[in-house]
Amino acid sequence: MKNIPRIFIGTDITSGSIIPVDKSVIHYLSHVMRCNNCLVFGNACEYNAVLNPDGKTITVGEKTEHNDPSNDITLYFSPIKRLDDMMNMATQMGIAKFVPVITERTVAKHINWERMKKIVVEASEQSNRNSVPEIATPIKFNELPFSDIVVADERAAYGMQMQNEYKNHKAVLIGPEGGFSDAEFEILDKNHVPGISLGKTILRAELAAPIAIARLVE
Repeated sequence: MKNIPRIFIGTDITSGSIIPVDKSVIHYLSHVMRCNNCLVFGNACEYNAVLNPDGKTITVGEKTEHNDPSNDITLYFSPIKRLDDMMNMATQMGIAKFVPVITERTVAKHINWERMKKIVVEASEQSNRNSVPEIATPIKFNELPFSDIVVADERAAYGMQMQNEYKNHKAVLIGPEGGFSDAEFEILDKNHVPGISLGKTILRAELAAPIAIARLVE
C-alpha cells in the first residue's frame, strides 16, 4: 500500500490488539504524515492498523497479504566508523542478523548500539520488510564459525583466484578499515573459508557489505 506509513511495534502482534506506542510514533503519524491509518509489522507479518482517538494507542486490524521480502543471510562484520551506513544498506538488502566481529585492525570499538538498533528499525520500515534484523553480541575473530561463512576477500583485486564456492552459504564476513591482517588471512585460508570477489577495486567496508550480500542472494 503506497504512501501508508509503516511502523515496527514489536514481534507480539495479533489482530484486534490495542497496543500503546511511543510518543515519537504518535508525532510521526499525527503531525508528519497527518493520518490515522498505518501498517504495523513484526515477526515477518504485516497488519493494517489505526491510531486511536486517545492519541496513545494503536488498534491492530487484519493481516495483509504482503509477504516478508527478508532473507536468512547473516552479516559478520568488523565495526567501522561509518557503521550506520553499512547497517542501513545491509538491512535494506534484507539480512536476518548482524554479528559484530573484533579483529586486529578494528578501530571503532565504542559503538552506540541503541542508535544502531534505531537505524535498522527505520531501514526496515522504509524498505518494506516485515521483520527487523537481530543485532548479536560482538565476538572475537577466533570465535567465527569458519565452516559456515564466506569472506569478502580484497585479495581478489590483486589477482588472487577465488574458490567461487559460496552459493549455498548463508553468512558473509566483511573486514575492517585497513583489511584483515596477514595472520587473520592465514587463519581464513587454513580453515578453507571461500572468498568472494567484489571486483577489481578495493571497496570501503560500508559498500562491500551490500555487494557481498547481493552475491549470496543473486
